[in-house]
Amino acid sequence: MSETLKQGIRGEMEILVTSKLTAAHIGSGLVEVYATPQMIALMENTAQQSVSACIEDGWTTVGTEVNIRHLKATPIGMKVRCESELVSYNGRSLTFSVKAWDETGLIGEGTHNRFIVNTKKFMAKLNGQ
Repeated sequence: MSETLKQGIRGEMEILVTSKLTAAHIGSGLVEVYATPQMIALMENTAQQSVSACIEDGWTTVGTEVNIRHLKATPIGMKVRCESELVSYNGRSLTFSVKAWDETGLIGEGTHNRFIVNTKKFMAKLNGQ
């Protein structure tokens, strides 16, 4: 692993809520609001991107756990901003604090764990090799 991997690394991403990101569109609910699974995906992506430059070539991180609370609904057309912070790491195990806000305030928060894996070995094991 790269020596630049350290506690406190932060990431940030922003998206615009479209109809394709709603609970009604993806099937996680029946209303046209930002879907919880989409918020979680944004949180995972933000965390993953924040450490990607610190991971050696041939290695990547995979999500292993999410503990998220979706606090309030966000309508179509509103921006959502996500921030992640690497709060701890132990060997190849990474724990992030993640939060998301829309234009009116905090909409979600929690923790997300990722694990550093060798991409070739991970895929070979997955494919039974």
